Amino acid sequence: MKHVEKVVLIGRNAVSVVVLAGLLGILAGCDREGEREDEAAEGPNGGQLLEKGGFALEVTVFERGVPPEFRVYPFRDGKPVKPADVTLAIELTRLGGVIDRISFEPRDEYLRSTQTIVEPHSYVLKASASTGGNNYSWSYESFEGRTTIAPDMAKGAGIETAQAGPGRIEQRLALLGSIRPNADRVRNVSARFPGVLRTVLVKVGDTVRQGQQLATVESNESLQTYNVVAPIAGVITERHASPGEVADTDHLFQVADFSTVWADLNVFPRDRSRLQQKQAVRVRAADGAQQAEGTVDFIAPTGSGSNQALLVRVVLDNAASAWTPGQYVEGLVTVSAIDAPLVISRSALQTFRDWEVAFVKVGDIYEFRPLELGRGDDENVEVLGGLQAGDRYVTANSYLIKADIEKSGASHDH
Repeated sequence: MKHVEKVVLIGRNAVSVVVLAGLLGILAGCDREGEREDEAAEGPNGGQLLEKGGFALEVTVFERGVPPEFRVYPFRDGKPVKPADVTLAIELTRLGGVIDRISFEPRDEYLRSTQTIVEPHSYVLKASASTGGNNYSWSYESFEGRTTIAPDMAKGAGIETAQAGPGRIEQRLALLGSIRPNADRVRNVSARFPGVLRTVLVKVGDTVRQGQQLATVESNESLQTYNVVAPIAGVITERHASPGEVADTDHLFQVADFSTVWADLNVFPRDRSRLQQKQAVRVRAADGAQQAEGTVDFIAPTGSGSNQALLVRVVLDNAASAWTPGQYVEGLVTVSAIDAPLVISRSALQTFRDWEVAFVKVGDIYEFRPLELGRGDDENVEVLGGLQAGDRYVTANSYLIKADIEKSGASHDH
């Protein structure tokens, strides 16, 4: 059986076609020193045939209807040997130096491993056998689901990695709503005394400072002219004043301070019990253009509308003018949180064959790892099996690693 590890870096949109074509040309023209064909032949059961001094072992991985296991068939001069007459041990050295030590028990025609051979089936295999007073050993490489990418190529392709470790998984309740002005920071401005507007100095959209003159009014009683000023700093959002008009009890201007705004969100009554004051909330625009962190500031005691939705309010800092009143938003309220011993970024996950996988990186080598996943949120997911704390895994553009492995033909072949 031929075991080939090919190195082919596929491109992405951010990598120019010219550069990619050059890379592929270099790879196509090289002498393929990284490719090798194992000296051992294929045995009668389709496995790896190891022979020395007339004694041979055929190593197969059997996984039809059972978890993957080694089934090793012994031969002497081409004829089957009783499995009970052979003592066998195998060591699998995996990427990163982890060693699996496999023991065996005899069956009618083969020796069967007593442990499951975990995926990926990618390792350097060392077999040690004893029979008839003689000792034998073999070693060979069997790689799958891996590829090698030089650092400069990985950087150019935008491949990023992180270290797996403990983290927090948060359960969030998604609420829809919109941005509103902070009513505590809105002021209607009226004339102190009825009279005639002599001057109007601002228009809608003007930014004003606290105490800035907005208009002048001639009092009907005293015939004296006095100033109408801004009670707070902010933006003129309404103007109901023109020179020569009569100023009475109606407001002339509205000034709004948008340095903070309200995110008014709707929650259904069935979810009310999951909310409380000061819970953390992540507010993000419907188009995903921006997001901000806040806390629950107010929960309305009664519902409104046909669905009796309750109002949940979050006060957001808006010093950078990122939020606009009327803007649709989603609020993610953290209703519970757990600290997990091992989490990875959800962006790392890919579907490979029948598994959800992440790709680990050791040196310049990348290899898939099937994962057993636990709880998760929008950003992170708990890992119950398949990775260890400290493993470095691909977080960005992992689909390039998957495509490169599939393109290189690193198939699931045993």
